[in-house]
Amino acid sequence: ASTAITCFTRGLDLRKGTEDVLCPANCPLWQFYVFGDGVYASLSSVCGAAIHSGVITNTGGAVRVQTLPGQESYPAVNANGIQSQVLSRWASSFSVTAGTKSTALEAVGRSVSTARPSTGKRPKKTLDKKAGNKDCKADIAFLIDGSYNIGQRRFNLQKNFVGKVAVMLGIGTEGPHVGVVQASEHPKIEFYLKNYTAAKEVLFAIKELGFRGGNSNTGKALKYTAQKFFSLENGARKGIPKIIVVFLDGWPSDDLEEAGIVAREFGVNVFIVSVAKPTTEELGMVQDIGFVDKAVCRNNGFFSYQMPTWFGTTKYVKPLVQKLCSHEQMLCSKTCYNSVNIGFLIDGSSSVGESNFRLMLEFVSNVAKAFEISDIGSKVAAVQFTYSQRSEFSFTDYVTKEKVLSAIRNIRYMSGGTATGDAISFTTTNVFGPVKDGPNKNFLIVLTDGQSYDDVRGPAAAAQKAGITIFSVGIAWAPLDDLKDMASEPRESHTFFTREFTGLEPMVPDIIRGICKDFLDSKQ
Repeated sequence: ASTAITCFTRGLDLRKGTEDVLCPANCPLWQFYVFGDGVYASLSSVCGAAIHSGVITNTGGAVRVQTLPGQESYPAVNANGIQSQVLSRWASSFSVTAGTKSTALEAVGRSVSTARPSTGKRPKKTLDKKAGNKDCKADIAFLIDGSYNIGQRRFNLQKNFVGKVAVMLGIGTEGPHVGVVQASEHPKIEFYLKNYTAAKEVLFAIKELGFRGGNSNTGKALKYTAQKFFSLENGARKGIPKIIVVFLDGWPSDDLEEAGIVAREFGVNVFIVSVAKPTTEELGMVQDIGFVDKAVCRNNGFFSYQMPTWFGTTKYVKPLVQKLCSHEQMLCSKTCYNSVNIGFLIDGSSSVGESNFRLMLEFVSNVAKAFEISDIGSKVAAVQFTYSQRSEFSFTDYVTKEKVLSAIRNIRYMSGGTATGDAISFTTTNVFGPVKDGPNKNFLIVLTDGQSYDDVRGPAAAAQKAGITIFSVGIAWAPLDDLKDMASEPRESHTFFTREFTGLEPMVPDIIRGICKDFLDSKQ
């Protein structure tokens, strides 16, 4: 049976490799977000892609969605009333073909973030107002223009637009949190993330904002916001993307480039919403005509947004909200601490012994503790091996640090022989296989105290070919040749050895630094 989806269900919201869906009629074409042509980034609206490719028209219909690997780039093509957008490099894609309408389901046209099967009854509204939209993970500062450039009248129109965006985001205790900073001669934080967690309160606070006037020192305000706004004391949450949405009427009076660099250093994703771009005659007054590209998180088209005027802006609300809720695209939030998958392959052979096995688990816990583990952040998995392998937990089993650490503590010692090569192959296929197309970088830490009875070189090479970086950690009788054969290049910096199990603890900072170095090197 086909699954009824909404106009705004994205490829990444679907969970199967091939899925038959039913698109509703009369989706607003201008609200579709589509990246690519023929092969679409999974961030794209499924129904938008289906109309763009000519599989269906705006009357809706059945579509078959096929999941595909990511692409290095997605082109912008105008087709069937939809302008697709350019996107550089994305982790997964999909294609669309005509489906068969196997059941008399009616697709729904309301905006929800995930696809849900139709039951034939009107679906109940599942959004918990207090919790907010749990699918939208973001801490957002709206940096509004309060300069003489915009003036009192357009300042009020800007407030209306920001209010509409805030409401559509689905603000709540477990959803997005927002605050507002006003840019003028000197920046002023109007309210912090922690001040309001209900849309109604935020709307009222925005309505009450007073116009300040002065020069549009947006660069100064952006730098100030990046440095001061997102502290834990002010309500910023660990592991949640930090976003500044800069509203700019015309052009800034100061330099944005340095502020953009500072924001990126602080792990903040900067969006620029520019309204009423400078005319040809006005360009001579602009300090740097490339100010948008230099301020945004990445100059890939995703982080810049244009509106011709402050009048009639309602149609621009939803596309902006969709961008702000696309946590996979928040490239400036991605650090080695929140964007890695770390698999631990733990030797449970009889030579280890119960007490030393506990020291190995302490080492695993102390490495895991350093990372920001969450459903949208880093993930941890563990496999214990002897001659056989036992998956203790996968990357998707636990999405909080507390649960991961508890699961590590509860691992029971197996005892047996040592077949490290087989264990690497098992882990590559069963643990890393399901996440190989995901956005996180993959690492495997192999812990062993002895010689393997099988070949380790072949399985390690296959793991590395599959995109897994291997650190080998040997204890006691583990041969250095085996450790080097398993480790990624350069082998010296990926191979660790200690004579005693108590020597594992001092290695923890070096392993963490090694993961971060590899992560940063992979992004260059």
